[in-house]
Amino acid sequence: MKIDRLEVLAEAYGADLSRWPAHERAFAESLIAADPAARAVLEEAAALDALLDASPRIVPSADLTARVLASAPKRKASRGHLGRVFWILGAGWAAAACAGVVAGVGLTSHVTANERADAILYQATLSGVDDTEVLG
Repeated sequence: MKIDRLEVLAEAYGADLSRWPAHERAFAESLIAADPAARAVLEEAAALDALLDASPRIVPSADLTARVLASAPKRKASRGHLGRVFWILGAGWAAAACAGVVAGVGLTSHVTANERADAILYQATLSGVDDTEVLG
């Protein structure tokens, strides 16, 4: 861990290492033990923690809480819109599946017809029949 990372963590979690992520603690402890600049970073964070702990706790009044909650946007209880969205999505998937089936059947019948024609012509040439007799 470098001193820059230690500063970021100290700003985010404060000086109390027990509040830090577990995987960061061991590296921070070793850096603090080895580097006086790291100790200074932690001392600065401890001073800020003390100021924050000493500040008065402001509790909002019941009236303010009620006004904030009353001004919050109301959630629509209707599930009709959501149901329509799922129906439209389902219809789209069904249409895509039908289109795939139709394209597959059409392509398969076309390929099958061509393969049958090739097989007939191939068998006709093996038996010595002239192409004009087969095609008519």
